[in-house]
Amino acid sequence: MNAIDQVNLSSDGPNLSRIVAGTMTWGEWGIDYSASEIADMIGHCLDLGITSFDHADIYGHYSTEASFGHALNKLGTSVRAQMELITKCGIRLETNRRPENRLKSYDLSRDYIIASAEQSLKNLQTDYLDLFLLHRPSPLMNPAEIAEAFTHLEQSGKVRSFGVSNFTPSQFGLLSQAVTLVTNQVECHPLHPDCFYDGTFDQLLAANIRPMVWSPLGGAKYFKGESTTVLRLRDTVKTLAEKYGNVGEDVILLAWLLKHPVGAIPVVGTTKKERLTGTRLALDLELETQDWFAILEAAVGHEVA
Repeated sequence: MNAIDQVNLSSDGPNLSRIVAGTMTWGEWGIDYSASEIADMIGHCLDLGITSFDHADIYGHYSTEASFGHALNKLGTSVRAQMELITKCGIRLETNRRPENRLKSYDLSRDYIIASAEQSLKNLQTDYLDLFLLHRPSPLMNPAEIAEAFTHLEQSGKVRSFGVSNFTPSQFGLLSQAVTLVTNQVECHPLHPDCFYDGTFDQLLAANIRPMVWSPLGGAKYFKGESTTVLRLRDTVKTLAEKYGNVGEDVILLAWLLKHPVGAIPVVGTTKKERLTGTRLALDLELETQDWFAILEAAVGHEVA
């Protein structure tokens, strides 16, 4: 089986691997890997051709980036050149590691963005970030001030490309007038197909920008849900998994997302090596159009209009 290829996010963006490794549950918020175990996971990803790693400053209550950085240091400086590091800022999380955060809020001020990027660089033990995202839009965000922060980080060589996460089309359009954005990282799966209808994917497709997609499988909503909707969807996915060669349900779900012409890049947050290995099957699996709509119909509970 061939290694996973890379694709370009946009005309102004970096190349990322077709599947991105999501690190949110690698640390304190999940399996809590040691530095040696994270180093082993990094090596497994690179062997597969998964070269892109998705972080956020808040993961593990502000601890997972540093754990990854320790692992990266163990692997040696040559490994950094083989990967793309992505992280996010803008959420101020209430935690004892940040006593100044009195409540959960958003901060997209110039100084906060710059300070967050610089802290992430220290945590990850790297000189630059390949991609830096604003984690959530703030009602108080000022595009001109964000542009100042991005310009400073780019000119200082600390960040190579910028994007956003969880932005609506209007928010993406507003900020795009002030800065160059190379992606919008959003949630999309059969139980949350909003991006197909709210203009998010339309906007990105028109601009030739690939979205990154978090929770492309639906996470606990899909695998642990017991509602009528979830059970109906799982029955449909299992039937199709048998049809397409007895592949895993996750392969069918990824293939469903990848069929959309926007060219989404899934952020797969598993901590299991075999699940990461299996993602490659989805890249070569072309769902029949009616099967794609069968999954959509099962998820929303009715046929299309």
